[in-house]
Amino acid sequence: MNVINITDLKKEYNKIAVVDIPLLNISQGEIVGVVGNNGAGKTTLLRLCLDLIKATKGTVSLNGTIVSNDDCWKKVTGSYLDTNFLLEFLTAKEFLYFTADAYRLSHAEIDKREVIFKRFMTDEITGNRKYIHELSSGNKQKIGIVSAMIIYPEILILDEPFNFLDPTSQFELKRLLKELNTIHKTTIILSSHNLEHIIDLSSRVILMEKGRIAKDRKNDSKDVENELRSYFEL
Repeated sequence: MNVINITDLKKEYNKIAVVDIPLLNISQGEIVGVVGNNGAGKTTLLRLCLDLIKATKGTVSLNGTIVSNDDCWKKVTGSYLDTNFLLEFLTAKEFLYFTADAYRLSHAEIDKREVIFKRFMTDEITGNRKYIHELSSGNKQKIGIVSAMIIYPEILILDEPFNFLDPTSQFELKRLLKELNTIHKTTIILSSHNLEHIIDLSSRVILMEKGRIAKDRKNDSKDVENELRSYFEL
């Protein structure tokens, strides 16, 4: 079953197309890694998926709902693209409770689920009363990612989630994403410049170039890794 459907999607700025995707379907339970050089259209695509910007033409549907027509898809979608998703005058705990309220989860349930993310969050985040704006970029990144994952969404959308994270946190994040996908069947779409993590994590890899999909491959063989590395080494 497809949970993300993109049809005739185009986004233009000054009549120049920065995203131009005739058709893209993503099935339930897939982990889709989106790669490409700067300006390839990765972040714009994710913003279109979340209805943060309006398409010039075409549609994005999440769970059968066109995102620009109805908000019901938000109830089953977790996302984190950048610090604009945070409320930096709150503490980490307050922000997680804010997320709980938005998704109609009890604070007790959030406390229970937070244990799963303990190694990723660390006491540096959860063990003090610092406001989010006082934290490092890496710790802000962690709070945003956890807030998107802790709701156990049906669909998870992340932009460059490995940015600002130390190596230990990067590997822990990969473990958490795989676990979320395995246990909750979450469909995940994420962009990253880190080919190693994308290849290790994704079941499918999409390569974007100048707003278009240049390659769309199942990540089921060593050939996919070699093909991507050859592309970026040119």
